[in-house]
Amino acid sequence: MRSSLLFMGNGRGVVAEFSNLTGLGIIAASDGSEIAFHCIQIADGSRFIDVGTPVGFSVFPAMKGRVEAMKVEKL
Repeated sequence: MRSSLLFMGNGRGVVAEFSNLTGLGIIAASDGSEIAFHCIQIADGSRFIDVGTPVGFSVFPAMKGRVEAMKVEKL
């Protein structure tokens, strides 16, 4: 599968920012990096997540050399 070729790894962190208006958020990963995500990537199907929520996620490459969190799971 092509998606498995793009897979870069798993991570854990905390939701540092989230906008209910745009559905965009930032995860402060445990390694100190910041990773963007969109609400459609929240694994339980909800479209909202609270700042401070601990999460696990998969990392995939995005446009312009950035990475994006996918399969964001509340821990």
